[in-house]
Amino acid sequence: MRFLTPPAPLGLHSPRMPSFSSDSRPVHTMEPFKRDEGVGGLVTDMSDALPVHVTVVIPTRNEEAAIVDTIRSVPSDGWCEKLDFLIIDGNSSDRTRELAEQEGAQVYLEPRRGYGRAYRTGFAMAPGEIIVTMDADCTYPGEEVPGLVKKLVEEDLQFITCDRLRKAEEGSMSGMHGFGNWALSFTARMLFWYGIHDSQSGMWVFRKSIMENPKMRPTNDGMPLSEEMKINARRCYGKEKAIEISVPYRPRVGEAEINTWADGRKNLIFLYLKRFGLNRTRSPWGPEE
Repeated sequence: MRFLTPPAPLGLHSPRMPSFSSDSRPVHTMEPFKRDEGVGGLVTDMSDALPVHVTVVIPTRNEEAAIVDTIRSVPSDGWCEKLDFLIIDGNSSDRTRELAEQEGAQVYLEPRRGYGRAYRTGFAMAPGEIIVTMDADCTYPGEEVPGLVKKLVEEDLQFITCDRLRKAEEGSMSGMHGFGNWALSFTARMLFWYGIHDSQSGMWVFRKSIMENPKMRPTNDGMPLSEEMKINARRCYGKEKAIEISVPYRPRVGEAEINTWADGRKNLIFLYLKRFGLNRTRSPWGPEE
């Protein structure tokens, strides 16, 4: 195992309140996450905390510009019994790991490259019973996490994926990226008839226990893991237990490490391989022994 530091207590900061709308297939509604506020807006009655341990898993590679704000965007005011952050770092050459550690996150250095590889390691390692995923670039709304977890727990759901496309803010996605996301999402809907609007979203909230099901575990070590997660979830749990909710999507902070055309082609090819059962697992689940 390549832990760099043990987890440290999280600092407190003032969160923004959840305000997201629901997806229309099917219609899902959410009540705002309510807090009994004391000094500084922090929770004073811990009986209101959700009785769950939540781990936010974040893959990183050279994200020093945004990793601190990404971690701090998730409220840490006692809304759940325990909250921690697990950073799976792809050998960053900047200060990403150092800054994450300073924020109290647990950091694991993953020598094997790939977005999917980071998550296939992180899902196995996460100590929480509820896993939340986000990119380390401030594009996803961390302030929505308490409400999403609340919905998962109180409605006995298994998996939530967040649709970026309906509420994307101006400048958050170039025209080319927007078209690519639309094309891949449309192709996925036609091939799998699973009703997901945004096949490429990287923000999910789910119960760690679903990964005990081999049919739910994603196989891909690259960007296609994102679309594979949603396909597997709908196949395993259906539209009632695996839902999609629209959330804001914001302009990126820092430089992107993706290759738009190459990743788009890989995603497209994977959809057809998955549809015909030709995708294969190329590396073992979890961290290297």
